[in-house]
Amino acid sequence: MFAIVAEWRRNTAVRGGQAMTNFDPARRRAIGSLAAVGAGALAWRAMPALAERAKVLTRVIPKSGEALPVIGLGTSQTFDFDLRGDAETRKAAIDTLRAFFDAGLSVIDTSPMYGRSEAVLGDLLAEVDPKHRAFIATKVWTTGADAGRKQIDESFRLLRRDRIDLIQVHNLVDVDTQLATLQQMKRDGRIRYVGVTSSRDSAHDDLVKQIGRGTLDFVQVNYSLTERAAENSVLPAAAANHVAVLVNRPYSKAGLFDRVQGRPLPPIAAEIGVTSWAQFALKWIVSHPAVTCAIPGTNKPQHMLDNIEAGIGNMPDAAMRTKMAKAFENT
Repeated sequence: MFAIVAEWRRNTAVRGGQAMTNFDPARRRAIGSLAAVGAGALAWRAMPALAERAKVLTRVIPKSGEALPVIGLGTSQTFDFDLRGDAETRKAAIDTLRAFFDAGLSVIDTSPMYGRSEAVLGDLLAEVDPKHRAFIATKVWTTGADAGRKQIDESFRLLRRDRIDLIQVHNLVDVDTQLATLQQMKRDGRIRYVGVTSSRDSAHDDLVKQIGRGTLDFVQVNYSLTERAAENSVLPAAAANHVAVLVNRPYSKAGLFDRVQGRPLPPIAAEIGVTSWAQFALKWIVSHPAVTCAIPGTNKPQHMLDNIEAGIGNMPDAAMRTKMAKAFENT
């Protein structure tokens, strides 16, 4: 905990090798209680909930009207670690989840494809989320109905849930077979929502076709300042068909940070109240009216706190988003 406080006192957040720009006084006050509380895990529980000080923007799921915070959490790579042999990473992940829930966030995305992530997430949530505040999104990633059902049942076991909020067909693998299973599970009440995913531009046409069938609740797609193809295809299709959108690769697997390394934020950042490149990128994404939630992956609490800031305050309108994109292109 002291290390986290020290990092914020230095007013930087290192991400992907990139030192972020200084936090302004208002942002510093918003997280100032970090310096006032004691060390260790109890310090997170002693914090006044971030959600009580500043509300993270929410968007509704079009098919149900349920509201979700626009900032979520991905677990690819970041939650794939040895629970027994990596105590330091486990503690960091626990503190990340505590910051996440303290801010009123809920959406956590995982997958059988992500190594040990489902098992790790299930273990950690048993400790930090006994009231089941998490909106859990996982995936099915196999071929054949029997194999799909077996994999899904294993996800329930690993995540320690009797009902899962959202299951998605990962990368459209055997999509028709798996969607049939998921739709039946939704009718049976085992899952709440059904979706499909991809993280490749080449799959966007197929995502649009699935959206057009009218049976999906969610679509998950790659979208960022460096990967903008979805805004001309998947995002308008989702909006037209009342499908919620989860955004993966919001930093292009750290490619965004490689691009801006050593570069200051553009002057326009002050106009939108962001103080790091991570916030700049996320606020641009979640201000798109078709986007429901962005799911950047992290197991570092200081990065989680930085991500949270992107969901607070006024969102850029279309004209400002255009200015932000041009400012980024000119870096």
